[in-house]
Parts: sequence; C-alpha cells; structure tokens
Amino acid sequence: MTDSAQAPVMADTRQTLARLGTNMRQYIKGKDEVIEQVLVGLIAGGHVLIEDLPGVGKTTLAYALARSMDCAFARIQFTSDLLPSDVTGVAIYDETVKEFVFKKGPVFANIVLADEINRATPKTQSALLEVMDRARVTIDGEAHAVGQPFMVFATQNPVDYEGTFPLPESQMDRFLLRLHMGYPSERDELEILRQARLGYDAIAPNPVVTRSEVAQWQALAAKVFVEESVLDFLLKIVTATRTETAFRAGVSVRGGLALRSAAQARALLQGRDFVIPEDVTSLAPAVLAHRLVPAHAPGDALEARRVVEAALRQIVSRLPNPA
Repeated sequence: MTDSAQAPVMADTRQTLARLGTNMRQYIKGKDEVIEQVLVGLIAGGHVLIEDLPGVGKTTLAYALARSMDCAFARIQFTSDLLPSDVTGVAIYDETVKEFVFKKGPVFANIVLADEINRATPKTQSALLEVMDRARVTIDGEAHAVGQPFMVFATQNPVDYEGTFPLPESQMDRFLLRLHMGYPSERDELEILRQARLGYDAIAPNPVVTRSEVAQWQALAAKVFVEESVLDFLLKIVTATRTETAFRAGVSVRGGLALRSAAQARALLQGRDFVIPEDVTSLAPAVLAHRLVPAHAPGDALEARRVVEAALRQIVSRLPNPA
C-alpha cells in the first residue's frame, strides 16, 4: 500500500481506537496509560494479565473493554475446585446420535475474562496453555478453533495472598503484557465517590468496535515498519537482561518478539506506520518484567515485581537511543 493510500486508513484506525478508549474511560477513571496498554495488547493480538491488590478496578477494566466491542464475551471465575473441562469444554455421549458430542466451554469466546486466575490449581491453569498459544482446544485428539479475534484478559491478586497458586513461567510467558492498576489519584477517586455505584457486571453493552475492525488493526500492526536501528536497540535491551546479575535468567527470543509486536501495536495506536524508540522503552517493563525472575527474590510478590521493573528501567536508561 502506498503512503498516500495508507494515510486515510491510518487516520480512520486512530479515530476508531480513540472512540474505544473514550468508551472505556467512562468506567475507568484516571488510568489512561493502563487503557492504552490494554489496547496495545488487543491490537497486537496478545493476552493481558492485570496483577494488583483487590478492589482497584481490574475486573471493571476487562468488562469496560468487552462491553465496548461487538464480540462474544465470557467470564470465568477461577476457584480451587474449577476443573479444566469447566474451562475448555467436554465430550458428552449423545444417546440420540450414539456418539460423543463436544460441548464447548466458556473459553470459546472472543474476549475471555479469567478472573483471579491464580486461585485455580496448576492443573486448571494449564488448560489455557494451548488456547492462548494456538487459539484452539484439543479434546480427545480433535482440535477445535476458538473465535477470532481471541484475547484472554486475566486478573490476579499477588501470590502472597492466602489460597493462591503462582502461575508457572510457561503460563506467564503466554501473556504479552502484565499490567498494574494502582490506586487512583485523590481527584479521580473523588469523582468515583460522587458517582452512583455501578457493579462491573451491570455495565451495559455499548459496542463502538466490530470484530472485523479488530482484525484489520491486527493485520495493520503486523505491517508497521521497524527500522534496523530500532530493532538493534530492542535487541540490546533483551540481551542485557541475559547478563544482568539482578536476574536468574534473561528474556527469551519469544520475549523479544513480543516486545517488537507490542511496539508495532503502540505505533499504530499513536497513528504511525513506523516504530520509534519510545514505543520500545515505554512498553519494555510491561512486556518483559513478568518473563524475568529476580536472582534474590524477595518473599513479597509485589516487591519482587518492583525489583525487576527497576532493574529493567536501569538497563534501558544505560542504552543510547537510536539516532
């Protein structure tokens, strides 16, 4: 596509994304950066993990996104007694046809909210591994594709809370971004207090985006240009984590590819068809931190997260930006 032909497409995309963000901000106050990062995950075709203390709006954020899109939405409340088949579905023998028929589980949706994912046992958590990686579920040797677009939006409380199970590294690696809500500012919280209380499940559907538009964004993002010097800059960040003594092991090749995809998505969100160094640096902590383990991990999960993110910021600050 020529530059003159692409300009209107980029302009339309930015306007539609702006509408989506505006719709979400009706319910999420003072968290523009978090909303932007969620949209980056959507555009990049990745999955998002929101990890924070209870009651700061994690589930409301997921509902705000889902209700703003013309997509199938499912919420799964993860608990210690949840079974893998409760997530993926199960083959049931049908007497009328004398054969097993697959009954789809709630994971067969476009936006899947895995609420408090770390309250489920590791066996149930692992039920999401294939579908997050391949967008399909295999039951009794038969593969069943989920809808497109497909995004898992998971929430979790810190693992030092009673009754939680830490997500294994293989599961964490499936998430493109790990985000944190944090408390709102006093000004934003005062606005929240002024409003009539609205439960997240009472958010009315108000779709401003269609599935085809999301598919178009994802196709456009994959074509966003990444100049060689920016790629080299990104690689320096990734390789630096492999020699940094603060980490037990560095970021994998998959992590580097994830950072590139996220940077391309952010560029598109900003209305550009090329990546700049800021796209990389602004997303590095959200994309890479959950793929790293501190060499001397504090007992507190939140503190361990801060240690990793601080070390990442130091790595980025030491590298000169591409000219």
